Amino acid sequence: MHRISSNATLFLKIFFPTLWLVFFGIFTITILLLDTPYYGSVPAIWMKLGLSAFFLSGLGFFYLTLFRLKRVELDELYLYASNYFKTYRYPYHNIEKITERDMVLFHIVRVHLKTPGHFGKKITFLLGETMFKDFLGKYPEVAKTFEGLRAEG
Repeated sequence: MHRISSNATLFLKIFFPTLWLVFFGIFTITILLLDTPYYGSVPAIWMKLGLSAFFLSGLGFFYLTLFRLKRVELDELYLYASNYFKTYRYPYHNIEKITERDMVLFHIVRVHLKTPGHFGKKITFLLGETMFKDFLGKYPEVAKTFEGLRAEG
């Protein structure tokens, strides 16, 4: 198996959200539990509401974006997707299309499946371009399959 997802996936999926949620979670709980009428010139109720909204919006952002990232590996017959706890195998004939979005610093790839798998109908990952090109160079027959499945994101 050859990994084609970026090295940054582990950091963005697990480490960064964990650190952010722990830091801002403790800070939010502390502010909510303190009985102070003002924080600087800000009334306590606005500080508590604003910080709670900030924390919940961050949690929502992570849930809708970073928590959905998967580690993806390929071999001659299958695509393997992992959430770092369990790995599932999907045959290439179950792939409907592949879309890619260039986000300047990284490429987000979404694999659309014909029938839903354990992770749903879509598998999202950050592409490690050099690893993907190396894999396609070693397996040109798979490269033809992928070219037929690629669509604009």
